[in-house]
Order: sequence, then structure tokens, then C-alpha cells
Amino acid sequence: MHNLKELKIWQKAVDLATEVYRLTSEFPKEEKYGLTSQIRRSVVSISSNIAEGAGRNSDKEFAHFLGISNGSSYELQTQLLISKNLGLASINLEDVLDQIDQIQKMNYSLQQKLNQN
Repeated sequence: MHNLKELKIWQKAVDLATEVYRLTSEFPKEEKYGLTSQIRRSVVSISSNIAEGAGRNSDKEFAHFLGISNGSSYELQTQLLISKNLGLASINLEDVLDQIDQIQKMNYSLQQKLNQN
């Protein structure tokens, strides 16, 4: 098992989720059960799968959950770009998209490290 609170990738994913929740709170009410809900599920899935993997008994299992987390990050990226194209976001999404890129890179590196063991 890994110490979750010491994992920078998990900390960054939690920060991202907090920021995305704030961002989507500004979306129109008619999107509550559409993109808003989907975006929030995706962003929470990133940190949640990192946490679940960190609590597993082997590096192989951890790497598996990191893969799921990474998939959720790409899903989130896509949903945010659609939101941007639709003009739903009142702020510039570049900072949030950069955070996602950082998490994806960290995820890949951590998976590589775990798979070497």
C-alpha cells in the first residue's frame, strides 16, 4: 500500500476536482444533468481511482487503477473542450487543461515506475 496523502498526483487531482466543481457551478441550470454531471463524475473519478489503486496490495493493481484514472482524465479533457466550444465556461479553460496535462504526465510516469517493479 502507498501513503495516499504523500502522493503528489493524488493531491493535484483533488485540487483539480475542487476547481472543476467551482467552474461547473457557473454552467447553465439546463446542463445540470448533462455536461455538468458528466464532467463532475469524470473529475472525481481521477482522484478516486488513484486512491483506490494506492490502497491495493500490489504495484500491478495500483498501475491498473492509474490506467482507469488516466482514461477519466482524457474523458474530462474532452468534456471541457465541448463546454468551451459551446460557450458554457465563463473563464479561460487553459489553466484547467494544463493541470489535466500535468496529471496525465505524472500518471504515465508513475505507471512506468510501478510496472518496473
